[in-house]
Amino acid sequence: MDKFFAVLQTEALKIRKSKITWITAAAFSIAPFMAGFFMFVLKHPDIAQNAGILQAKTQMVGDVNWSSYINLHAQIIAVGGILVFGFITSWIFGREYADKTVKDLLALPYSRMVIVIAKFIVALITHFLLSILIVLLGIFIGIIIGLPGWSFELVGKDIYALLIVTLLTSLLCTPVAFFASLGAGYLASLGFVIMTLVLSQIIAALGLGDYFPWAIPGVYSGVTETEYTLGWNSVAIVFLTSVIGIISTLYYWVFVDQH
Repeated sequence: MDKFFAVLQTEALKIRKSKITWITAAAFSIAPFMAGFFMFVLKHPDIAQNAGILQAKTQMVGDVNWSSYINLHAQIIAVGGILVFGFITSWIFGREYADKTVKDLLALPYSRMVIVIAKFIVALITHFLLSILIVLLGIFIGIIIGLPGWSFELVGKDIYALLIVTLLTSLLCTPVAFFASLGAGYLASLGFVIMTLVLSQIIAALGLGDYFPWAIPGVYSGVTETEYTLGWNSVAIVFLTSVIGIISTLYYWVFVDQH
């Protein structure tokens, strides 16, 4: 157990010291500012009266209240999280190959399985920390705007849904780790992330989002106007996809010769 915590601490230190993490967090932080801007325009429609396109876009957000605002953040994490969380996962696993440190890592007196599990745990924690950053920043912006409709019961329900979206999106990043390992770097895994992001939008638009893993968080968040509906079939699909990603990555690291 001491070895596991030593590996976990090392992986956490890597991601904390990396500039990539902070750059990604800064880029992802643009999202709540955009959400706040949409709400501000909805609250002051005279600002967009001469910009028909902008006004049409903001009308898609919903009502001017905290519930709609937090739900918008859930949609941002559902869609943007596929890219951002996937990028973080790709870096955690792919950097070992890109930096030529995988041979040194595997030479350490630690089980390869322990190393992979520690990387997955650090990735999951990082995903949640990024989501918390987005939510806290969003709440701060919402307070500045002066959004109405604050209720601990109502907002608590929306934040709970947002956490579920974060968990679903994070679980779907496990196949990214496999492609980062298989491709010995970032390109294959990032290509996979972009492919899933595009396909999720197309399949959700066709009304089949409940059956495509990477579209399910968006469906649950209300992107397709079906708020907070998540069937057991969708849960099973996400869970199965995550398990396949974990098992595939473990198999590659433990049994495949690393060059």
